[in-house]
Amino acid sequence: MRLQFVFGEVLGGLRRNATMVVSVVLVTFVSLTFVGAAALLQVQIDKLKGDWYDLVEVSVFLCPEGSTEPTCAEGEASPEQISTLERTISTELDGVVSTVYFESKTDAFEAFSAQYPDGYQGTQLTADDMQASFRLQLADPEQYQVVDEVLSGRDGVEVVEDQRAIFDPLFLALNRASLVAVGLAVVMLVAAALLIITTIRLSAVSRQRETGIMRLVGASTLFVQLPFMLEGAIAALLGAVLAVVGLWAAVQYLVVDWLAASVDWVEHVTPADVLTIAPLLLGLAVAVAAVSSAVTLHRYTRV
Repeated sequence: MRLQFVFGEVLGGLRRNATMVVSVVLVTFVSLTFVGAAALLQVQIDKLKGDWYDLVEVSVFLCPEGSTEPTCAEGEASPEQISTLERTISTELDGVVSTVYFESKTDAFEAFSAQYPDGYQGTQLTADDMQASFRLQLADPEQYQVVDEVLSGRDGVEVVEDQRAIFDPLFLALNRASLVAVGLAVVMLVAAALLIITTIRLSAVSRQRETGIMRLVGASTLFVQLPFMLEGAIAALLGAVLAVVGLWAAVQYLVVDWLAASVDWVEHVTPADVLTIAPLLLGLAVAVAAVSSAVTLHRYTRV
């Protein structure tokens, strides 16, 4: 009987404040869509890092003729210097480097000719114009600094380059976009909380006489406040559900069906990732509604 009364009060409150409830649903939907988009963007960044960081190499470029680096004072890297570097890699970097490939000037020229059969920008190059290098595959891509400390400054080494530097600007831009989405989501969540507060306040004020009578006949604080709390929670949860549905549809039709078909060489987020973050969005909606209720009901449901 009590539950029937509570649900009747909730439905009555939702009908009386329909416009405000719709506003809460829409603002919550937009704000949680931003939150979900930021979370999915981070998931995508992690997938890209997992794919690309395992493929990138550390390139140890050896001294060519005419280099002005102090380590190249003796000219082009000699066979003895190359042998010394091989021993250094196999001993001092054992366990750090998983694969070592030496690319001679001839190998570099063959790769260059395959990529630029007509020359580079109208200039025909020869094998003597190429630069020999070691290509190192790391067991842990995050340990580039170890390789750099061991090999930089050694005779015969002109420069040590980490290919991750190619991707890091992209990841930095994606991370900043994620932060922007989170910032917008916070602003929208504050707006949603204020709307929930306003909705609860209007509902509580319109029913002050009823709540006063309930207090006089011995109704508990929870019983008096529960209908108002449920009104805010239901509106927020509806917005969260819409956000989950919207994100799922966007990932399914824009990413899986369209983007993945065009760009199939990277791993993309999937609808399963949306379902993974769905509890976060639903929980955030409930938390916003609970906080909004807590700061409002203690004042407007007193006798």
